[in-house]
Amino acid sequence: MNDLIPIIENAWTDRSKLQKIPVQDAIRRVVDLLDTGQLRVAEQGPDGEWITHEWIKKAVILYFPIQQMEVIEIPPFEFHDKIPLKRNYAELGVRVVPHAVARHGAYLERGVILMPSYVNIGAWVGSGTMVDTWATVGSCAQIGRNVHLSGGVGIGGVLEPVQATPTIIEDNCFIGSRCIVVEGVRVEREAVLGANVVLTQSTRVIDVTGPEPVVYKGRIPARSVVIPGSYTKKFPAGDYQVSCALIIGQRKESTDTKTSLNDALRDYSVAV
Repeated sequence: MNDLIPIIENAWTDRSKLQKIPVQDAIRRVVDLLDTGQLRVAEQGPDGEWITHEWIKKAVILYFPIQQMEVIEIPPFEFHDKIPLKRNYAELGVRVVPHAVARHGAYLERGVILMPSYVNIGAWVGSGTMVDTWATVGSCAQIGRNVHLSGGVGIGGVLEPVQATPTIIEDNCFIGSRCIVVEGVRVEREAVLGANVVLTQSTRVIDVTGPEPVVYKGRIPARSVVIPGSYTKKFPAGDYQVSCALIIGQRKESTDTKTSLNDALRDYSVAV
């Protein structure tokens, strides 16, 4: 790894080096290591905080200009792209339902289930996780173990700026249908998002369980149960409702990590 880092950093500052075969080989080596899980764009440290490896994100970005467009044929389908598709799912122990697509450079742990969905380069998806129908996992997103990304969920990719932490869904989370989590938002372990929750770095996440509201941005605390909401904001043209996310409680010990999303929300008399 130490041999690869200076090559990537030098190519990042001087793009003319991308013409050199050893540099291209180094970039492709990084992507291959991501594909097999030997490298990871972001990792959780012993203190629970996430560390982003900027040089790996740089390698992913540099991979695009050195790749040539080619036709990928999977009869009767045809694609025209720069990035190969992931292969050998049976050997990897991953269940893939047509028409699920994962790009080379994404890592899928043994036991992952992909319904018709999409996983982009640099992403990491943990064992026991289901990426449900028409859900997408963006570039470099980190999805923990035993997560359920429900139908139509959009997990955004974060490539640039390279110092930005990718979007992170930690272990044992339930992400409800049509939720959107983007811009490097972190959903901490065992949290439950009800259907249609939208989270960006600027979205207000308001804990309404106490006598006074507590506002978060950029993260959902562990074991939180979250539903979509709104608050009133003044504009020159008048007062309007702005979307937010409401923390209405904590996942109860009686609602274990394998229960359904509906059951977790039913504890708080919330319909989905």
